Amino acid sequence: MAFRCKDGESIGVLTVKKQPVLITDAARSQAEQFRSRQIRYVTMMGLRAACLILGAVLVSVHPPLLGLWLVLCAVGMVTLPWMAVLVANDRPARSKAERAAAAAEREKPQPSLTQHTDEPVEYLTIDADWMAAPAPEREREKG
Repeated sequence: MAFRCKDGESIGVLTVKKQPVLITDAARSQAEQFRSRQIRYVTMMGLRAACLILGAVLVSVHPPLLGLWLVLCAVGMVTLPWMAVLVANDRPARSKAERAAAAAEREKPQPSLTQHTDEPVEYLTIDADWMAAPAPEREREKG
């Protein structure tokens, strides 16, 4: 979009960006990560289909070193699905802040149980006779 003066001369051009400027260190949303993994998977599976089609074309054309080309196409058709699944299931690399937080969590001392002493402990046993007793007697037996 160009701005023009009254006499028709252009005084400047305004460019509009379609994507907003990223002003945070937050990770991409789960939906964005999933979409990018889908695109990578479909791209790699498309390359596999291209290897299959290329192999069929090569068989019909009979170029020099046909065996080598067919082996390369077969390797692509076999390894690309495996790599596509690995890439599609992979999460993005952790940021420095995430790695530092994980390291701090690992270094934090784990809570431990207190050591049991050999001192006898008196426990209150609640039975049918105790429950049948009036409340003041129960309080007296507690203390």
